[in-house]
Amino acid sequence: MSIDLEQFHQAFFEESFEGLDEMENELLELDMGSADRESINTIFRAAHSIKGGSATFGFTDVAEFTHRMETLLDEMRDGRREATSEAVNLLLGSVDCLRDLLGAQRDNSEADKENVIGLQQQLDEMLSTGLDSVAQIEDSNAKTSKEKQHESSNCEEVEWLIQFHPHPHMLRTGNEPLRMFNELALLGELEVRVDSSKLPAFCDIAFDECYLSWELVLKGSIKREQITEIFEWVDDDCDLSIELKEAKTEVVPELVDEKEEALQSIKKPKERRTTPERRKSSSLSEASSIRVGIDKIDELVNLVSELVITQSMLSQTNEHDSGNQDKLLNGLAQLERNTRELQESVMRIRMLPISFAFNRFPRMVHDLTQKLDKKVELKMSGENTELDKTVMEKIGDPLVHLVRNSLDHGIETPEVRLQNGKPEVGVLHLNAYHQGGNIVIEISDDGAGLNSERIAAKAIAQGLIDENEVLTKEKIYELIFSAGFSTAETLSDVSGRGVGMDVVKRNIKDLGGSIEVTSEEGAGSTFTIRLPLTLAILDGQLIRVGDETYIIPLVSIEETFQVSYELINTIANGTELYRLRDEYIPIVRLYNIFNVIPEHTELTEGLLVVVESDGRKVGLFVDDLLGQQQVVIKGLEANFRRVEGVSGATILGDGTVSLILDIGGLIEFARNRQINAVA
Repeated sequence: MSIDLEQFHQAFFEESFEGLDEMENELLELDMGSADRESINTIFRAAHSIKGGSATFGFTDVAEFTHRMETLLDEMRDGRREATSEAVNLLLGSVDCLRDLLGAQRDNSEADKENVIGLQQQLDEMLSTGLDSVAQIEDSNAKTSKEKQHESSNCEEVEWLIQFHPHPHMLRTGNEPLRMFNELALLGELEVRVDSSKLPAFCDIAFDECYLSWELVLKGSIKREQITEIFEWVDDDCDLSIELKEAKTEVVPELVDEKEEALQSIKKPKERRTTPERRKSSSLSEASSIRVGIDKIDELVNLVSELVITQSMLSQTNEHDSGNQDKLLNGLAQLERNTRELQESVMRIRMLPISFAFNRFPRMVHDLTQKLDKKVELKMSGENTELDKTVMEKIGDPLVHLVRNSLDHGIETPEVRLQNGKPEVGVLHLNAYHQGGNIVIEISDDGAGLNSERIAAKAIAQGLIDENEVLTKEKIYELIFSAGFSTAETLSDVSGRGVGMDVVKRNIKDLGGSIEVTSEEGAGSTFTIRLPLTLAILDGQLIRVGDETYIIPLVSIEETFQVSYELINTIANGTELYRLRDEYIPIVRLYNIFNVIPEHTELTEGLLVVVESDGRKVGLFVDDLLGQQQVVIKGLEANFRRVEGVSGATILGDGTVSLILDIGGLIEFARNRQINAVA
């Protein structure tokens, strides 16, 4: 029975990209000249798994390219070649090329063929030079005298006797003996004899187990390496011996410490990649983690969201008298606890360690420091701090901007650092930790810091601030997030085009987060990002305007109070201001924004909710406060359209829909309406 291999493609690509990340990280950690053998073995195993899977699925371009990398790595781990910076850089470039090749196979697109050919030529050139002669001699002495005699004559034909006894589970790895036999037949004349003595009764046959074994005779001018290369995909999944006819049988050793099962984890998705020792003892046991499709997680999150809504609906029955009211209240309290625990457990499924975002930076720092002729040590801490997968995906680009900015603008060249009495190697530190219901990410460096005078002068020249305006250092630092702002003297492909920092702030703001910068000239800068752990649920304040109920995120609320008439001021364009201690806060009448009929139009009869976003405050005029509630956010764009001043919606306990206010968008929307009214 043939197996449809396409069903395993997605898992193969995921495993392969994980393997490439592992290869890249290990390559960046290698000590030049005296590389750790275990690190080389780790890189080799990852390459070998990708090569084996690619060959099995028919991705020949990937398999052929990886074979060259594998050969180079094999020479390194055998001590025949040193791990030079040239070799490591070539392997890093090859990792990038493999990502391109695998991505093209996954997306049915075209890879950069010119880049592939160029790197293949570089690998071939390196493989043709630089081998250690002593290691070659030792490798040669390891062969039997009969094999060396055979290799000395390229024209001599020999007979190889191959005993091939697959383990029962071999078919589950995606390997088929017929494919291997076809490859052997291409080398010479092949005779196949099958042993079916272990074949059970028909009713006891399992379709995915192998009961057969084979004895093969291969004739031709063939070297042992050509045969072992064909069987290397299954060397952990079979008993194999290869011998020259009339020579002593030599069992091919299992390279347990050097090979990985190419498709074991693909064929059996509940088994994660394990150490070789564990794999031998418990290859069929379930590991502690599995890969789950994000669509299934999203469905589960939605189900729990409905449970939260149901709990809210049940809580409405508290208002009705009943003989069993105490029992009902206790049951509702228990339901609320269980719902919260279940909700938190489900949300944890979506949580990933921030190392998934941090892992891209060792390579980026390595490449950019070479381009910029700088020396930088990258430190990372808090890599196991978890946050929602959606937040993780959206914070990646802002982090890249900030790291590139620190490397280009922040950390000085070695010569400048030495002149300033600093170590020539700069330090870039990425740190993450939880604080309340948020995750905090810090990007700090010990570079030149921000020059407040230079920033202010540039801002005045660009018309961002008035020449006579007096700003604190903190306010001056915030100017770097203005669109188009840059103090770079020259343009480069790293930074300096005035794009990036404004995008950083906008993207973080879209995630419901904030960013601030602290700096000391000559000592370095720190960018601090605060983000919600998840975008699916928020704590909100319910407000009423007329017959409508809206929700304000609690994190945006500064304070709430009744309006005093004597503190209200109206300026020329009709804008109402409220004097709150030492500042004037614009008043936004929500019933005008959303065109609803309010209960109160006199400011003194309602309430003012002071909210803040992006350093700006306004007072939202509402009829009443209804209480606080944790709400499940539902997007509007998928089912309706984008609405200015609204970030989403939720379903309340009585089944009605309530809009969740986007405070930043609401402030901007109200400001634009006032400008248009004056115009």
